Amino acid sequence: MSSRPQSQRDPSVREDDSVRSYVEKLAITLTEVGLQRTAARVFAALTVSQSGRMTAGELAEALSISPAAVSGAVRHLEQMGMVARERLPGERRDHYRLYDDLWYASFLKRDRMLTMWRDATADGIDAVGADTPAGRRLAEMADFLDFLVTEIPALFDRWHEERASRTKA
Repeated sequence: MSSRPQSQRDPSVREDDSVRSYVEKLAITLTEVGLQRTAARVFAALTVSQSGRMTAGELAEALSISPAAVSGAVRHLEQMGMVARERLPGERRDHYRLYDDLWYASFLKRDRMLTMWRDATADGIDAVGADTPAGRRLAEMADFLDFLVTEIPALFDRWHEERASRTKA
C-alpha cells in the first residue's frame, strides 16, 4: 500500500497484496450497503491499519487517490460518526482515526438521527392529515422509527454487557 522505503514504514503494518485486496473487498461491501465509494475505501484502510490512525497523505498514498478525495471522504465519515480528526502534539498535520468504541459511537449518532427523522415524520402526519393514505404511511413510519428509538438504547446496554463478558473470559 506504500511506496516508501521499508525504513520509513510502520513495521507493524502488513503491506501485502492480501491486505490491499481486502481493503477493496471491504470497500465494495460498504458501498453496496450505502457508503460513498471513496469514504468506504478510506474507512477500510483505517480499519486495517494497526494503529487505526492515518494522515490524509498516508491515506492518499495507500489508496492511490488525491488528497482532495481523502478530504471529502473523511468529512463524510466524520459526519457519520465513523472517524475522528485529531492533531497530535507538535504535529502540523491532522490524523484521522477510528473511534475506540466505533460501532457504539456510530450507532449512537444514528440514534439521534432516527429521533430527528421520527419527529419530522410525526410533524408530517398533521400536515397531510392522519386519515389520508399519506398520513397513514407517515404514521406507520413514525411508529417504526419510534420503535427503533426505544429499542436501540437497550441494544447498546446489551452490547456493553456482552462485550464486558467477552473481555472477562
